[in-house]
Amino acid sequence: MSEIENKAQEQEPKKRPYNLREKKEKNAAYRSLIRPELADELYDKILNIVVVQKKYRDPNFSAKELAAQLQTNTRYLSAVVNSRFGMNYSCLLNEYRVREAMHLLTDKRYATKNVEEISTMVGFANRQSFYAAFYKNVGDTPNGYRKKHFDKKK
Repeated sequence: MSEIENKAQEQEPKKRPYNLREKKEKNAAYRSLIRPELADELYDKILNIVVVQKKYRDPNFSAKELAAQLQTNTRYLSAVVNSRFGMNYSCLLNEYRVREAMHLLTDKRYATKNVEEISTMVGFANRQSFYAAFYKNVGDTPNGYRKKHFDKKK
């Protein structure tokens, strides 16, 4: 390759699988206006609803619904999720969905289930969003993860 081609390649951003983008830090002024006590209380309630009650399994569970259950608005909810969890609402749900999917993909009881069935069980609305979220969180495809796990057991 010529020097010009090398420079052109270096300047082009590397294409990431599943259209994933680099995370950009945003500095939203309203996040600093949250009272810590109230944010802690909402954090606990969010964990209870999303994780303990496993609402992340519902593909239609929106931030608007969660805000209504918490008797707050979506902007405040978003600020708490961003400040306490370090991610946005959909990433939060997807993280718990992927965690459960990892468990199901490696559980012998679900060995007969295909990846699409598991993605539906954990709350993903479609295959593409499941693969993208799984790859983002794990660094491997669901099929690749399952295969590696079962290869280790042999």
